[in-house]
Amino acid sequence: MSFTSRIAPRRRALAAAGTAVVLAVTLAACGSSKDSDSSMPGMDHGSKPSASSSSDMNHDHGSMPGMDHGGVDHGAMGDGLADAKDGYKLTSTATELPAGQDTAYKFQIAGPDGKPVTAFAADQTKKMHFYAVRSDLTGFQHVHPTMAEDGTWTADLSSLEPGTWRTYASFIPDSGAGKGQDFVLSRTVTVPGEAKKTPLPEASTTTEVDGYTVTVKGVLMAGMAHPTTVSISKDGKPVTDLQPYLDTYAHLTAFHEGDQAFAHLHPETKVDGDHGGPDLSFQAMLPKPGNWRMFLQFQTGGKLHTAALTLGVN
Repeated sequence: MSFTSRIAPRRRALAAAGTAVVLAVTLAACGSSKDSDSSMPGMDHGSKPSASSSSDMNHDHGSMPGMDHGGVDHGAMGDGLADAKDGYKLTSTATELPAGQDTAYKFQIAGPDGKPVTAFAADQTKKMHFYAVRSDLTGFQHVHPTMAEDGTWTADLSSLEPGTWRTYASFIPDSGAGKGQDFVLSRTVTVPGEAKKTPLPEASTTTEVDGYTVTVKGVLMAGMAHPTTVSISKDGKPVTDLQPYLDTYAHLTAFHEGDQAFAHLHPETKVDGDHGGPDLSFQAMLPKPGNWRMFLQFQTGGKLHTAALTLGVN
């Protein structure tokens, strides 16, 4: 299962395998933001993943009638599996990154004229969201890179386990032919060493992280919108102190098992202080059936938590 949504200026809609996707997310309680995203070095597929606070990335869009958030065009977009779209290209000389140590991934976004893009619009307070996930959907990291004057971005990644990783850059050009359009582009990179594949956990409607219980209510079917509620509790009691994080109370990304198709999911309602929760409501639609690994990021007491959950879409 999965879901998407937007905050102003928002930019995410999902289309996979040629199917245009829109995930309209209405958040019952919404939150604001913080500077760094979350990185989960070596996060496994257990039902009780732990998360650490850290960094960023994002996702691709086009123009979609009725889904304009703050002037940003959210429409027919790809699934984030290509390194180029509509003249924009994710370029990097890095084909291999070291295992077991913090490292930096450098890249540029080339525009239709072939030159590095240096003007980007902020989305959820950030001009670039960057994600890294291993092919078995472990090791999820979401960081916010920094850009040099020549348009070179540097994404600081925590220790990576051996295997094949896909890196995603999510951005909105602030000039040129793609101005105001939401993009998500990706490339793969190898981390040398003996790769030990972690089986994807079975689909489940609940998971735990840092003492919090996250529960998802709603049945999803591919290509159909369904109401979905995410509830957060702790010690059996509803959580009502969610803090703003990237202009929302919950940041969600999802990856499809097998091809790693990418979906960025956002609530729409504006945040109102440090008292979000416990229920977050969404209208969710995913374009293809199968298992989706969802990463839900939320903040309490100044700490960012990342919960992982496998959701099945019929």
